[in-house]
Amino acid sequence: MNRLTDLLLTALAPAVWGSTYIVTSELLPQGYPITLAVLRALPAGLLLLLLVRRLPGREWWGRVLLLGAFNFAIFWTLLFLAAYRLPGGVAATLGSLQALCVLILARGLLGTPIMTLSVMAAMAGVGGVALLVLSPAAELDTLGVAAGLGGALSMAAGTVLSRKWQPPVSPLTFTAWQLTAGGLLLAPLAWLGEPALPPLTTTHLVGLGYLGLIGAALTYFLWFRGVARIETAAVSMLGMMSPLTAVALGWMLLDQRLSPLQAVGAVIVLASVWLGQWAARRVPRPATVPGAPPRAASWPR
Repeated sequence: MNRLTDLLLTALAPAVWGSTYIVTSELLPQGYPITLAVLRALPAGLLLLLLVRRLPGREWWGRVLLLGAFNFAIFWTLLFLAAYRLPGGVAATLGSLQALCVLILARGLLGTPIMTLSVMAAMAGVGGVALLVLSPAAELDTLGVAAGLGGALSMAAGTVLSRKWQPPVSPLTFTAWQLTAGGLLLAPLAWLGEPALPPLTTTHLVGLGYLGLIGAALTYFLWFRGVARIETAAVSMLGMMSPLTAVALGWMLLDQRLSPLQAVGAVIVLASVWLGQWAARRVPRPATVPGAPPRAASWPR
């Protein structure tokens, strides 16, 4: 497949993640964020494990657990905490800082040069997201801001380390390992910190099925596949599609109003994503990723 196809498939993941809010608010019981995160990750991971029928080798257990923590357990926990403590626009704006975090971490862990254009694209994306979702009356909460920043850093670390640590297995297998690890790490938090779920209705099951099969299994397969094939800075900019999709779905399905300022923000977000892809192509890439086997051996096409 060519680069454009890889970009479009990878962008589909954050675009679908943008539907998480509307599915959670409209189809799922409220007040059980960690439990729902477990039900999103663990069944999807176990299902993929049944399909691939391969467990990580002993030398990979520590790395897989760390990736499951960064990409799912820590990230989703801090994401829900930020969502509860902050207005949605503030939480989304803080989350968009992930692209800047990726640039810094990729420099330290992968040796990728930090390009001025990449920094400009990431900063423009944050500004576009702010225009798109931030309310002038938004109030800040110290714990919520810390959770939002921590969530962005956690997802950035997971993205960069997923690029650095590429096992000699298919992207589907790598996704199965990480989803299962993330779900297992979240399960004790849900058990100790939240009450039992109420009886689930058909609507609840449809919502959980969507979040698990589409919002987790499919999208994270596409995401980790893209992380292996595309420059890390370019992949991180695609995450800006998530708040853009969330606003678009609210406008189309929930009859939410879209102001001219939000429309400008949407254009800026799209422009920043394009600029991020162009800037990433200008970065000299090493022949191999540090600590990883040759690409052809890691991800068979």
